[in-house]
Amino acid sequence: LRGNTYELQKPLGEGAYGVVYRALMLESPPDAPEYRAIKVVRKHIPGRPDSYARLKREMELHRAVSAHPGVVTLHDAAESDEFVFMVLEYCDGGDLFDKIIEDGMFDGNDELIKKVFIKILDAVEYCHESGVFHRDLKPENILCNKDGSEVRLADFGLATNQTRSVSHGCGTEFYISPECVGKLYSYAPYHTAPADIWSLGVILINMISDCAPWSRPTLRDAGFCGFLEDPFFFYRAIPGVSRAAADLFDRIFHTNPLARLSIPEIREAVLQIDTFFKEP
Repeated sequence: LRGNTYELQKPLGEGAYGVVYRALMLESPPDAPEYRAIKVVRKHIPGRPDSYARLKREMELHRAVSAHPGVVTLHDAAESDEFVFMVLEYCDGGDLFDKIIEDGMFDGNDELIKKVFIKILDAVEYCHESGVFHRDLKPENILCNKDGSEVRLADFGLATNQTRSVSHGCGTEFYISPECVGKLYSYAPYHTAPADIWSLGVILINMISDCAPWSRPTLRDAGFCGFLEDPFFFYRAIPGVSRAAADLFDRIFHTNPLARLSIPEIREAVLQIDTFFKEP
């Protein structure tokens, strides 16, 4: 691969149709080894005739934003008869979900929440300005260094370059927007940028409270129904959230996608908040 040889080492993650490995760059010096993450994915998936086209689209869109420091670098790609190999920047600290839930890294830490969340905003804003809309923003798709202070946006498998979409159901249930689910909106075409904004709001709630406000934004979900019915939902229902943070969530989680805050507006509001946590 571009003159480099890799030794696949331990698996970093596994999905239904692929595995991500840590890989040693054999040309790197023994006293300063360099690593990459290599994503190995099947080209052709039974029952999914468009699987190879989707992989090519993922690589194309990822490559378009790969230069940003807040996006995992796509260094190289190759393929065999059966597999596609993506050579990616290796992040040695796991993902943001681990930092939130297992390490409790953001508990009570306003400064770190601001620092990290603004870096996430910067990366997503760059993607949007480049015409790339992620559609699967969640902590598991944000990779970190060991101390959690540096983050990289990853996994463009559901990304699109369309500003409006009719592909409903794209995303992960805790983070997906209601218009992307589709039922409450009669499955009308939806704007992809505001759908990412919704997901960013859920990620910020995760970072502050270690929990999610609902399991899925549908009328069958008690948490989501509470949000629709209670104008003070975020302050009352999210553990330990300050009034200022709850007010920000009120402005992010509009059921009208076009009424949601923009990324610059969210950034400005986050910087103005003294604390995300309710005073004891």
